[in-house]
Amino acid sequence: MRSITIRRPDDWHLHLRDGAMLEGVIADTSRHFARAIIMPNLVPPVVTTTDATAYRQRIMAALPKSDRFEPLMTLYLTEDTSPDDVEAGAKSGLITAVKLYPAGATTNSHGGVRDMEKAMPVLERMAKIGLPLCVHGEVTTPEVDIFDREKVFIDTVLDPLRRRLPELKVTMEHVTTSDGIDYIRSAERNIAGSITTHHLIINRNAILVGGIKPHYYCLPVAKRESHRLALRAAATSGDRRFFLGTDSAPHVDPLKECACGCAGIYTSINTMSCLAHVFEQEGALEKLEAFASLNGPAWYGLAPNDETITLVKRDTPVSFPPKIETGAGPVTVFDPMFPLHWDVE
Repeated sequence: MRSITIRRPDDWHLHLRDGAMLEGVIADTSRHFARAIIMPNLVPPVVTTTDATAYRQRIMAALPKSDRFEPLMTLYLTEDTSPDDVEAGAKSGLITAVKLYPAGATTNSHGGVRDMEKAMPVLERMAKIGLPLCVHGEVTTPEVDIFDREKVFIDTVLDPLRRRLPELKVTMEHVTTSDGIDYIRSAERNIAGSITTHHLIINRNAILVGGIKPHYYCLPVAKRESHRLALRAAATSGDRRFFLGTDSAPHVDPLKECACGCAGIYTSINTMSCLAHVFEQEGALEKLEAFASLNGPAWYGLAPNDETITLVKRDTPVSFPPKIETGAGPVTVFDPMFPLHWDVE
């Protein structure tokens, strides 16, 4: 197969940041993607509907005028989040989901939830009105090995929460383990998982072999090869419970290449080329549309996009810049470590 046409894709987990960084990266998403779930972990975070309204306005102001793109806004869950504000935001159509960050789990998550009991009034209201909860599925207790944090979160936080609130719709974002895949597959309803571009391609060797590679460091951290293969099998299966959420997360190079580097990989610019390569490797190009364009809208109760994009396989590798320049500084682009021949036409 030398070309494939699919519905225009969506990104169900995206970091756009703010200010000069937002202005520098948004076009890499809006060029190919029609919609994206926007992460709320700014400084300060997007906690209220008023915050989300203002952030959406900044996104739209930064958007290239020729691009049609819809940011789907989320709220950052805290122990003080107002159930009434969440419901009002959802009913207005502005708020698509609420995001749970366990405190300290990733970038700008220090204001996240430490005591789930304090967040229960909001979660109960969300279950009642059908508003999805997006979760960063890791515990942060120091005694738990970083490679085990997802499994322990499922066992000690997520499963008890879902048993207590079976009507709560949960998106387990950036699944990285076979444990997460198996848990989603075993559930009868009300849970789905997003999978990133980079977790389909790298395992933990990419970070550690031959020296520390900071531009492959992300959270949740990439796991061993058996987990990567489980993610590939799920993504390319066509199963409606799995869909694309790139977790594309730009940081300027000085904040990645330092003694305590930030977690995040920037993939917006070359995600579709990477995905076509992966799906072709797995003999599943015909399933790419389901993963990138159909399953996510179905989960969030939206119609798939009417527009289409066409990916073409070139004889010579497609060239992507190693870095992009933003007003905030240079950002290194994800290198999949193999040549990319698929290109969005």
